[in-house]
Formats: sequence, structure tokens, C-alpha cells
Amino acid sequence: MENFDICIIGGGPSGYAAAMRAIDFGKKVILIEKGKVGGAGIYDGALTSKATWELSHKVATINEMLVKNGRPEFEIPWIDVQQTVKEAIFDRKQQYSAHIKLLQEETSTVRFTYARGEAKMLSNHEVQIISKKGEYNICADNIVLATGSRPRKLPNIRTDEKIIMTSDGIHHIDDYPKSLVILGAGVIGCEYATIFSNFGKTKVYLIDRADRILPFEDEDVARVVSDNLKESGVIIHSTAKLERMKIVDGEVEYVISNPDGSMETIRVEKALLSVGRVPNTENLGLEEAGVTLSSRNYISDSKTRTNIDNIYAVGDVSGHIALVNIGEIEARFAIERMYGGNQSEISYDNVCTIMFLTPEVAAVGLNEQQCVEKGINCKVVKLDYSCIARAIAMRKTQGFFKIIVSDDDDMHILGMRAVGEHASSAIQAIGLLIKMNQPIEVLADLVHPHPSIIEGIQECVRMLLNKSIFKSAVFKDAMQCYRLTAETAEVEHLQEL
Repeated sequence: MENFDICIIGGGPSGYAAAMRAIDFGKKVILIEKGKVGGAGIYDGALTSKATWELSHKVATINEMLVKNGRPEFEIPWIDVQQTVKEAIFDRKQQYSAHIKLLQEETSTVRFTYARGEAKMLSNHEVQIISKKGEYNICADNIVLATGSRPRKLPNIRTDEKIIMTSDGIHHIDDYPKSLVILGAGVIGCEYATIFSNFGKTKVYLIDRADRILPFEDEDVARVVSDNLKESGVIIHSTAKLERMKIVDGEVEYVISNPDGSMETIRVEKALLSVGRVPNTENLGLEEAGVTLSSRNYISDSKTRTNIDNIYAVGDVSGHIALVNIGEIEARFAIERMYGGNQSEISYDNVCTIMFLTPEVAAVGLNEQQCVEKGINCKVVKLDYSCIARAIAMRKTQGFFKIIVSDDDDMHILGMRAVGEHASSAIQAIGLLIKMNQPIEVLADLVHPHPSIIEGIQECVRMLLNKSIFKSAVFKDAMQCYRLTAETAEVEHLQEL
């Protein structure tokens, strides 16, 4: 039986990051993956959906210009969309494959083994690997569980991944569906509604059981996205309850009930279930190794370590924020805790996220409704994209920056929301300041490139410091500064003279 310093089960973004960080410490590593290395980070997940969104966004932008000039809209065949996505997947897959191959060459000084097969813990140190070549056991001082997650399915809806699909099936359709219903108005549901409405070939319906889409975000963020979806022809069933969904004559028939008691029966060509994900914790030998699960079947952990000292859980199976970048951070943290003596807290306070919508939405830290929920009084400054020179030059003036700071003289940054072009790039400096606990003056004095979208952040900060170029008392609709009292959720508007 071969011995390893560390065994990593799962070759997605989290597992791969853990393996590479363990190599940095000179450890003997085995990475076990039963499917494709890269996992949902490449296949039917982040890379796939975002490559599709990028293409759909370009199509929508081109058609916006063509329609304004009275010209016919541009169309791209679905087969070309699929080819573009396949090329993106191939490029990323080749990077992983070549990297692994070179690491395992005999001339390499790295002690790394990549094993294809299904892994099961027989104890907290022994792991069985079942592959096409047979079964064999290995022993490891430490084990990292990074088995990821899969789309959640509903027991009363038959999901065949051809007519009624999850994100595992939607990219494998043969052509644009003439009509598509999406169940779930969270990030993923809204992203796919955006993608298919951008292409302009599909009538999209979005079932939202809440009173508005993106219920975890502030109302002003959700309203911009919702208005754009509706303008693109998406029908949003707000505050609707799905009574049933089934396949009838090769199509999807669904029935919803509305708050007024009325019922609607609608038939569409395809359906997409976007109701969350569930962790891959089955058949891992958790019981044999003594590892406990939470009530929702996630692997319980304390700063990535499970209840068994030498077993760690990272990425989606840990039940924290299910994002590629977070999984990688958790994985690296776990290895550093094992071998680098890292006893610091892993923080999720400055996590930068992006939602691929129309327009793009990016977030870091707290939003307004979270401040109210936590009882935090705050000041909020909001600047419309119409006041930013780069947005004007791009003719993309829809959107806004919103920065939330503590309601005191220090005005430490609590969070930011960016809605509009280049939103994901704009929030990075704010994320860094949150992590470093630096005051907003740092941004006020920084010389930003001109013209750039991030100049809007500087103007937001200047508004809080009462030294902005444009005055909120003049541009009341485009520039706002207000105090939010958590106890009453009341807003007091503050204006510069």
C-alpha cells in the first residue's frame, strides 16, 4: 500500500488548488477524480455559462445598435454558440491536462500522482480507489474532501435533461428553444433568462415565488435587472407558486397559482430547473471515517477542518459560499493550516462576486438590507453611471455604484454594489479596503485612469467627504447620499451644499 502525505478527493477547482498548494510545501500528493478534472468549474458550470453569456451579450449589444438604425437584427446559429463554448472548454481543459502530465513526468522533482477513479474512505487514513484498472488502496496522513455539488432536482418533477433540464443539460440542446420556462429567480435562473433573452430567439418565462427576483439583493439592484428582462420580453411570474410541471406530448406544461387565487396553465418547449445545488457527499465513506454531516448533508467543518483532525472539507461540500474562487481560497487555507501553521480565521467578509445579467452586477460585503437585518446603522452613497465619463463614451449609462460605510466619523467601508458595464472590475479596490480595514480617504486621493468606470468610485467617496466635483444637491436624481437607520429602516437624505 502506497503512502502519501495528503490525499485529495475531487479534482474540481477546490481539489486542484489544494493539490497545487500541497506541492508548494514539498508534500507527496495524490489527487483522485472520478470524472473530468476541472469539474463544474469547466463543464456545465461557471466557464460554460459565462462563455455563453459573453457571446449573448455581444449579440444583444450589436442588435441594440442595429435596431436603433432600422436595420435587421443579427442572428447567430446555436451550433456556433456551442462551438464557441467548446473552444473555451478545450482551452481550459488543455491547461489542466498539460499541467498534470508535466507534473507527473519522471524528470519532475514534484511528488504528485493523479488517479482516475472513484474514491471511498475505509478509515480516516485509508482510501480505496476503484478504477477501470481495478481496485487498490492507499494511505494518507491527511485527507481533503473536495467533491463539489450537483444541481438540485425536485422529487415531483421528472428531469430528463432533454426537455426538463438542470444546468447539466441546458448547454447540450440541439437548437434555441422557441420557449423556455425557468424555475427559480436567483442568480443562476436570472443569468440563464438573460442569456436566452439576449439571443432573441427564445420566449422566456421566469417563475419567481418571491415578490421580486434576486431577493437577497437590495430592491434597487433587482429592479434594474427585472426591468431589463421585461424589456427583453421575459415574462416574470412574480409571487407565483408552481403547482405542477410535467412533459406533455414532448413539451413542458406547467401550472402556477397566483396570490389572488387564479391559476395559469402554460405550455413551452423546454424547462430549466434552477433551484440550488446539493453537495456530493454520498459513497465517500464518511461514516467509516467518522466524519459528521450537517442537517443539510454538508460536511461539517471548523475553518475547513472536519470533526476528524486529519480530514478537511473545502468548496461546495463545506456548505459555505458556493463559488469557484471561494473553493480555491478554502482549499489553499486548509493546506496552509496543515503544513504552514496558519491559525488565522478564514474570512468571507470581502468576497467579490459577479452576476452575469443585464446589466452586469457585482457585489462585495454587505448590502442595505443586510445592514438592517444585522442592526447596523450606515451611510449610503449612490452615483448613477450617467455621471461617469467612460460610461457616457461607451453609450452605456444604465447602472450605478453604491457604497455603504459605517455611520461614524471613520466611515469604514461595509460593502459595495456595482450595476453596469465593467462592474466586476470596479469592486476589487473596495474588497481590498474591506480586508485591510482602510478608510475611504485612500480612494479619494488615488489618481484613477481617465476615462474609466472606476472614476465613479472616487466620486462616491468624495461625496461622503463633501468634496465631490458634481454636487448631489444639483443632480438629485443621479447622485444620492443618505443615512440608513437599521432599527426603523428609515432613510435621511444628506446633500452637499
